[in-house]
Amino acid sequence: MNRQFRLKRRPVGRVTREDFDLVEAPVPEPAEGQAVIRNLYLSLDPTNRIWMSDQPQYMPPVAIGEVMRGGGIGRVVASRNPAYREGDLVNGILGWQDYYVAGAPGEMFAPSVIPDGLPIPLPTLMGACGMTGLTAYFGLTEIGQPKPGETVVVSAAAGAVGSVVGQVAKILGARVVGIAGGAAKCAFITGELGFDAAVDYKAPDWREQLKAATPNGIDVNFENVGGEIMEAVVARMNLYSRMPLCGMISTYNDAQRPRYDLSPFLMKRIRLQGFIILDFKDRYIEGSMQLAQWLMEGKLKARETVVEGLDKAPEALNMLFDGSNIGKLIVKI
Repeated sequence: MNRQFRLKRRPVGRVTREDFDLVEAPVPEPAEGQAVIRNLYLSLDPTNRIWMSDQPQYMPPVAIGEVMRGGGIGRVVASRNPAYREGDLVNGILGWQDYYVAGAPGEMFAPSVIPDGLPIPLPTLMGACGMTGLTAYFGLTEIGQPKPGETVVVSAAAGAVGSVVGQVAKILGARVVGIAGGAAKCAFITGELGFDAAVDYKAPDWREQLKAATPNGIDVNFENVGGEIMEAVVARMNLYSRMPLCGMISTYNDAQRPRYDLSPFLMKRIRLQGFIILDFKDRYIEGSMQLAQWLMEGKLKARETVVEGLDKAPEALNMLFDGSNIGKLIVKI
């Protein structure tokens, strides 16, 4: 049987299991031009929460009654499409379900075949060397453009994107300050990942920590969180600094959108640019090859938090907002 999480209602605040219907249907048979893919790993990302809402966004919201959208890696188990062979590993938007049909009517993006023989674990292909890593790589290098010796600050620094951003910034010669929640995460980013300093936003003196860690101001702010943390970082940004806006996870469960004072961007001539990874879709191979090279050279380290079982997906998604994961959050189906 094919288990599917279908969106039942628009979540209010935190996601709950009651926001979905978990249904079972027979495993589909492929029609001409189609292939059936058995999902192996499901990617959980902050954008999942955006897709559940009906706010304006870069892709259509998941419709009520539709299978919940989500990235994944799977294996082709039946094919009547020459682009896919039985046994191929693929990645793409496979959904919160056991089986996905490639080539079906209404398909938004066709899954991509993963080359044979890559010496990289599948979870890492979803994280540091996958869409997560590409988000960090292109957001930092194309928009942030750090120069050697500049100070780069990244929020959610122990998370999937932030952990890669900081490491890439170090490779490029920048001084890196990560903002993370709790002593363990701060020790992880400074110890294992090699960040120059960490700010514990759960500590009562986190603003003082930020000031002490950025004595020469901030040249690049890779923003993942929004809210008061973003405002405190912006207040310390230098003239002509850059701010890639990747996410604002602290506000995704809020009923009302926050309002921000934009005057610092004018007075300091800060370049602010929002982006999504689809902006760089023509350069995925370039970015993936560079990240994989750094990984194999030991310059880039990958960490994943893996939750067992498709049935755990709704509850596991909230780990992103609780900050209880380190690195990429994945469900092993």
